Amino acid sequence: MPHTSPDTDTQAILHSLRDCRTIAVVGLSPKAHRDSHHVAEYLQQQGYRIVPVNPQATEILGERCWPSLTEAAQHERIDMVDVFRNSADVPPIADEAIAIGARALWLQLGVRHDEAAARARAAGLLVVQERCTLVEHRRLQAAGQLPDA
Repeated sequence: MPHTSPDTDTQAILHSLRDCRTIAVVGLSPKAHRDSHHVAEYLQQQGYRIVPVNPQATEILGERCWPSLTEAAQHERIDMVDVFRNSADVPPIADEAIAIGARALWLQLGVRHDEAAARARAAGLLVVQERCTLVEHRRLQAAGQLPDA
């Protein structure tokens, strides 16, 4: 029987994408060919407010870029933290997501950290691991569970 974990639960994915409108994208690249850029641009086109977090950039996708999640949260109310970083980098990001009162922590394809995810869940955050926000948004939109932009 296949293992179903909370992070692959369709309801957590649906609630994250339906209820979270401001998304901090940690590790968002200014390079248009990068997955993080493509996904964030798609989300922006779908009506989400994107808050770039990258200490090496000042502006991405027409939005001011913040050096840290904590600093971004001083200027924006962050609903979801979408992580495009290596799995080893997740624990402090998860801790920041908890500290700023984010509602969801989303770890992109190839990004997984069960211990950090468990801490975030225990703090009340919705957690999704190893899933792409763009792919999941399109899937839910096609199923009629999310509105068209």
